Amino acid sequence: MAQVPLWRQLQGASGLLLAVRDGQSMTAALLDVDARLRPGVQALGFHALRWLGRAEALRQQLAKKPPPPEADALLCVVLALLWREKKAPTLATASASAALPPEGAHFARGGPSENWTPAYTDFTLVDQAVEAAKRSEATTHQASFINGCLRRFLRERDALVAKTDANPQAVWNHPQWWIDRLRKDHPEQWQAILRANNTKAPLTLRINRRKTSVDQYLQALAAMNIEAAALGDQGVVLAHAVAVPSLPGYAEGHFSVQDAAAQMAAPLLIGALPPGQGLNILDACAAPGGKTAHLLELADCTVTALDIDARRCERIDQNLTRLGLYAQITVGDAAQPGRWWDGVLFDGILLDAPCTASGIVRRHPDVRWLRRPTDIAQLASIQAQLMQTLWPLLKPGGAMVYCTCSVFRAEGDAQVQTFLAHHTDARLEPSPGHLMPQNGSSGAVFPDNLLGEHDGFYYALIKKQTA
Repeated sequence: MAQVPLWRQLQGASGLLLAVRDGQSMTAALLDVDARLRPGVQALGFHALRWLGRAEALRQQLAKKPPPPEADALLCVVLALLWREKKAPTLATASASAALPPEGAHFARGGPSENWTPAYTDFTLVDQAVEAAKRSEATTHQASFINGCLRRFLRERDALVAKTDANPQAVWNHPQWWIDRLRKDHPEQWQAILRANNTKAPLTLRINRRKTSVDQYLQALAAMNIEAAALGDQGVVLAHAVAVPSLPGYAEGHFSVQDAAAQMAAPLLIGALPPGQGLNILDACAAPGGKTAHLLELADCTVTALDIDARRCERIDQNLTRLGLYAQITVGDAAQPGRWWDGVLFDGILLDAPCTASGIVRRHPDVRWLRRPTDIAQLASIQAQLMQTLWPLLKPGGAMVYCTCSVFRAEGDAQVQTFLAHHTDARLEPSPGHLMPQNGSSGAVFPDNLLGEHDGFYYALIKKQTA
């Protein structure tokens, strides 16, 4: 296990926060981080972005005038680490270097980086923050200022934190507009959603039943002393996240990493279509291919995996190859079928539409800080256009599954109700609807067999009436 000085990790995490504040996703920003530093930097970055609302409120008290962006980012990262919820255990590790989690896991969705929280004493954090400031040209002249702010926080911690308790953004660690939107959309559940968003997502797998079974795979994990449990029909959730490539059967394609909520898409569509071979299915907006693979695992069908991004289409091909599956991978814009469609109607269409990603914040804590209030209407317009454009490509009697990884009603229930009002040949079938993060489905038609452990999603199954 590599030993990396904490000050270097703090510099890297500060760089991530700067990138997010500049509109870049954390995933993209991590690619610029040195591979040896990346695991620790990502862990610190996840933590800082989860508690950024509180950290920013504290920084505003410590320095009324914002310091330069680089110093501000370093301050906020360290304040997020120093601040602890009242019920949180005391951090005890005093080392200025930290053993890092397995590096390979930090590039697989659902890896352990978001579940690994480094622990340092207050003294170590302040000392290494000052060291990080001194060793960077952008912050070296702010080292004394940063030292003074952090030491004042330690002296006045309770009073400073108490003053931020009246600030909803500090309490919930989400932008104020996001909090307001959730209160409007989900008046009974908004607090539970926000709390769930600040938790750590588990590593969840979908077992490729063309290669193995859930029971067999659980036995393979047990043989490696990896604790796990079955989840739904094809899912396995690990008690502790590990490096994905180190799991048994990875190279052989025995599983894919996929959240439990996302695992509902393919069965919902396949279950609505007539049994047998020869189904012709479109997976629109398919990258990186998880749902495409699931469709092929469940049924002997022809799948067109469509995505507008050529590089992301390469990921579809790589993922399917590992799993031993094949689809017709097409680079194209789902909103312009004239450029890629051959005129043959589809039996089923899976539309996992572009959205705010407001349901997967616990896996991507940067999303809440990257989004703007205007994004919802802009994305809802794209979603409506995609549904409108793809509907004529569906056979009468066929089915479309519309889904988004969003908890905002404008991207879910409101979107579908508007579509139904304008399409008399469309009928909404029993569907999960809005799934809140971790809460599971409460409808009688879809009992909660996911142990309440999944991301936020929206699902609608729409059948096309025959003439």
